[in-house]
Amino acid sequence: MTRTAELLADDPLWLILLKVLVIFVFLVVMTLLTIWAERRVIGRMQHRPGPNRAGPFGLLQSLADGLKLAFKEDIRPVLADKWVYFLAPVISAAPALVSFSVIPIGPEVTIFGERTALQLVDLPVGLLVVLACASIGVYGIVLAGWASGSPYPLLGSLRSAAQVISYEIAMGLSFVAVIMYSGTLSTSGIVEAQTGGWFFLLLPFSFAVYVVSMVGETNRAPFDLPEAESELVGGFHTEYSSLKFALFFLAEYINMVTVSALATTLFLGGWHAPWPLSLIGDGVFNTGWWPVLWFLGKTVAFLFFFIWLRGTLPRLRYDQFMNLGWKVLVPLSLAWIIAVTVIRALRNEEAVTSQQFLIGGGVVIAILLAATFLIPDRKPAKDADEIPLAGSGYPVPPLDLQVPETPPRRTPVRSGAGEVAGPEGEEAPHGNV
Repeated sequence: MTRTAELLADDPLWLILLKVLVIFVFLVVMTLLTIWAERRVIGRMQHRPGPNRAGPFGLLQSLADGLKLAFKEDIRPVLADKWVYFLAPVISAAPALVSFSVIPIGPEVTIFGERTALQLVDLPVGLLVVLACASIGVYGIVLAGWASGSPYPLLGSLRSAAQVISYEIAMGLSFVAVIMYSGTLSTSGIVEAQTGGWFFLLLPFSFAVYVVSMVGETNRAPFDLPEAESELVGGFHTEYSSLKFALFFLAEYINMVTVSALATTLFLGGWHAPWPLSLIGDGVFNTGWWPVLWFLGKTVAFLFFFIWLRGTLPRLRYDQFMNLGWKVLVPLSLAWIIAVTVIRALRNEEAVTSQQFLIGGGVVIAILLAATFLIPDRKPAKDADEIPLAGSGYPVPPLDLQVPETPPRRTPVRSGAGEVAGPEGEEAPHGNV
């Protein structure tokens, strides 16, 4: 049992409840601030002011929107399954809140005379808890689409299930190299293992795979295909309103905060101070309440990255998105794990020096990047019956449908003798007008 686990085991009940309350308030406040920051930052990127009326700099706009959602009419479709329709938002939001419990925010501190660690719980399998919560959260999305009784939410939920499963595999593979170098699945143990150096420098490819996977895992742009309004109206939450819709919205942004905090924990040293502050005064900035500031700063930087992506990149096509997950990230992650295993084994046996280790790692990364960008995609063979559309190169259905010719229009023309002429000047039978 680690030192952190021993401290947390001795926490009194009031301290545990206080930590739970602080985590809940922190996640809700971070959601409100992230929504505000997203609207302001993207507004600046698009040369418009963004929200600036409710409160100073528009800070109260997210709170006003949340209150408006609470007082909106709650509508339930006639064909919806009542209980599943009600439970789906809860199933989606609850795991998002639980997964943050294993994230270490800071080192040992004293709270009201009680020595404790700034973490709710330290489990030997903390990383698996995060993956399990992400897996359970997708059930809420799938059930929401199925229980709505509408085809568009169902399609959106199926997309989300395929998306989350695909990118969870890549995310899990990005953890393997971190676990190998830290020797533990505990989040606090991984932070302690980065005392001498952050893992994003030692394992850059794992870091890159995790960054791509966390964007796909949270259904954020440019991977927001389950909510693609161009073909799915609003995705899995099309039929939701009021507080139920607010829970889905809350779950999305809490997941953003959680994956950002996890990225900080795994690759950016967690609550450790950045260089050169970590060298000042024998690590004085790594003690007390200073580490909370470093942790929040790194997490906010990842949240800004989410916002930056949304304001910069267009949405991918679904086939491009799935190809990236299954044909690029997963195979290259497996190759990276094998390479890291071989290099680490050689280094442990002192068969290679540190310089040779860095050179070998650079060569492996270069090969992986070359395999990513230089290998052309295999295109499916064209069907013989398909005719390419002129100037586009995309196949179209066979053009064998014959449109019948329009018959000549019968234009009644009254003759001077009281008769009506038929088509092409023929004389129509008497009495037809």
